Amino acid sequence: MAASPAYQAHLPTSPEWLNKGDNAWQMTAATLVGLQSMPGLVILYASIVKKKWAVNSAFMALYAFAAVLICWVLVAYRMAFGDELLPFWGKGAPALGQKFLVARAKVPASTHYYKNGVDIETPMEEPFFPMASLVYFQFTFAAITMILLAGSVLGRMNIKAWMAFVPLWLIFSYTVGAFSLWGGGFLYHWGVIDYSGGYVIHLSSGIAGFTAAYWVGPRIKSDRERFPPNNVLLMLAGAGLLWMGWSGFNGGAPYAANVASSIAVLNTNICAATSLLVWTSLDVVFFGKPSVIGAVQGMMTGLVCITPGAGLVQSWAAIVMGILSGSIPWVSMMILHKKSSLLQKVDDTLGVFHTHAVAGLLGGLLTGLFAEPALCRLLLPVTNSRGAFYGGSGGMQLLKQLVAAMFVIGWNIVSTTIILLVIQLFIPLRMPDEQLEIGDDAAHGEEAYALWGDGEKYDPTRHGSLNTGNTGVSPYVNGARGVTINL
Repeated sequence: MAASPAYQAHLPTSPEWLNKGDNAWQMTAATLVGLQSMPGLVILYASIVKKKWAVNSAFMALYAFAAVLICWVLVAYRMAFGDELLPFWGKGAPALGQKFLVARAKVPASTHYYKNGVDIETPMEEPFFPMASLVYFQFTFAAITMILLAGSVLGRMNIKAWMAFVPLWLIFSYTVGAFSLWGGGFLYHWGVIDYSGGYVIHLSSGIAGFTAAYWVGPRIKSDRERFPPNNVLLMLAGAGLLWMGWSGFNGGAPYAANVASSIAVLNTNICAATSLLVWTSLDVVFFGKPSVIGAVQGMMTGLVCITPGAGLVQSWAAIVMGILSGSIPWVSMMILHKKSSLLQKVDDTLGVFHTHAVAGLLGGLLTGLFAEPALCRLLLPVTNSRGAFYGGSGGMQLLKQLVAAMFVIGWNIVSTTIILLVIQLFIPLRMPDEQLEIGDDAAHGEEAYALWGDGEKYDPTRHGSLNTGNTGVSPYVNGARGVTINL
């Protein structure tokens, strides 16, 4: 009996280099990362903000996901992973051609030689799947970076300014960090370790978000003073999607379903759980109650902290990193924030600076400390990489991590500032105060919930007519259904 066409050898759709298991895992991992954004962060943002900003916050994430994908395949993928144009930037070009997408994936695209022009400095990596899988996998990383950045400017940024900002920041900021650290740029060849985006994604989104929050300006006074989540349970659902999706985030980074991927998934969950417990414990000790929002923030800082070293550190180190990621960002958010005039002045809506910039920087430096030599040999293109904890050249590794962090921070401050100042010439960055008082209805003409929860009275000119007979009396009085029963 003949084998099914799907399993026959030498099919055009199954070239000899294709490993179906690796390709299946890569597409699965990409889907898991995509689910972190859609619907994970869409749900989390819509739920963690004040009710009047639920639609706007969700839409900022939804729009970014779609806009990043189109810009990614048109030009940005090859700026981040294409042939070298500059030591920190690739040559932009479309990633849409059939010939390009069905070919075997390769990173970096350009061969990098030593100064003698003969010996290869870092060998090219060729995963066992097509370029199409790599393009989509890396898109999901670019998209979530953009959406994380949005968390800093929720509740007041002009949606039209945001729509212009997304493609510009992707092209002029994200691609630089991605190429420099992952796509064959100068930090990649120097041996800086960023396993899955502690710098490329989290440090950059935290710094750029904080910078954007400065230029956009703060929320109105009433929103800054009181900004309760409108749905804590849905917030937890979004956070749960984020946590579970992180297995694809870090598990897909080795570009194969191998032992490094398994180590990364385990370490990711260990660090996140440890960090959540430490953050919650600190909340109980200092405030007397375990905060659910605090637990989510602790989970987040743990996931962020382990990301730059997930497949490169031992699992005991993941616990140490979780303890530090649950405490150091807690101190920066709960104590230092209240003492710093700059942090007080800049209205970072969801504290992205603390949960991503601080935690991402912490993770990158701890990776420079704990990166295990044997695990480094399994994955890294630069030989003899190791953390300072293991002696040898480890002290130099820690220095490399610090220098790379300074580059990412500097580039994001400058590029984000220039982009926003240019946009401001054409579109106001911040919504007018009268619209900020209203929220979603002013920004989109839509509201999240068909509920009367804010004590408002029914207004037929605003809320439409109801069939109440000819009495002209609304069945809704002072925010509650007006039903009178005479006993």
